[in-house]
Amino acid sequence: MPILGSRGASSARGFGQMGVSVLEFDYLVVGGGGGLAAGPACGAGGAGGFLTDTGVDTASKGTQLTVTVGSGGTTSAPSQSGNDSSLIGGAISITSAGGGYGAALTSDGFAGGSGGGGGGNYRFNSGTTPGAGEGGAGNTPSTTPSQGNDGGDGSPTGFHQGQPTGPAGGGGGGAGAVGETAPNYAGGDGGIGVASDIVESGTDVYYAGGGGGAGSTRGQGGQGGGGQGAPHPGGSGATSGQGNTGGGAGGGSSVSGGSGVVVLRIPASDYTGTTTGTPTVTDDGSFKVVKFTGSGSIEL
Repeated sequence: MPILGSRGASSARGFGQMGVSVLEFDYLVVGGGGGLAAGPACGAGGAGGFLTDTGVDTASKGTQLTVTVGSGGTTSAPSQSGNDSSLIGGAISITSAGGGYGAALTSDGFAGGSGGGGGGNYRFNSGTTPGAGEGGAGNTPSTTPSQGNDGGDGSPTGFHQGQPTGPAGGGGGGAGAVGETAPNYAGGDGGIGVASDIVESGTDVYYAGGGGGAGSTRGQGGQGGGGQGAPHPGGSGATSGQGNTGGGAGGGSSVSGGSGVVVLRIPASDYTGTTTGTPTVTDDGSFKVVKFTGSGSIEL
């Protein structure tokens, strides 16, 4: 869960512990985007969870924070869902869940930071139609505020083998909106992500967009790194989620979710410069912005 407020009961200052030296910082933690169960009419990967807050002052100076940046999900079990990103140390414990994976024909998308899209309906020749798969649940595990949204359902239109058009997968959920239910033979669009200016004040960058589902018309990825779905039900031609955005994979085959990211924005006067890994450190007025695209640590 995110840590909310800058002067709450969890703050050392809130308790009046004047001997405790604390600092304020802002953070952004985005989980890895979901991959998919590759196959025809595949639903798209859900975006990684998105958690952010400003003015956090529950950390005492000298706290060592361990940073984990989650990789995106793939098309191979058991790593189809995205991996969690986290920022943990002392009184700080923030984890953004990886995105749920998108499902193949008639199967349900998987739950995650944002949920994966459901697979499209299908029937073989004159057989019965088992029905479309449902989108996976977002905000799983539950956080307040929410870290993501549900994936969209697959198309309910039954596909008869040999037709030029076929079923379509639902869009992956994004941090800012649910994934679209696939409209007939078109893949559902991915849910939009959420904008943050933590990397550079006044410049919004979107993170955690859901992938677009596969279909006769390809579903579009949600703003924030979501991949596009395959332009036909067969599976080829999808695109991966964008790296270090937590974007979900487009429905199809041989693609993956985008890796996550962890960013801290710290007053320059409080920045120790003690880190491990290879974070990028930039100046933003009187602040230092420390961006982790891989795992590491930082001393506050």
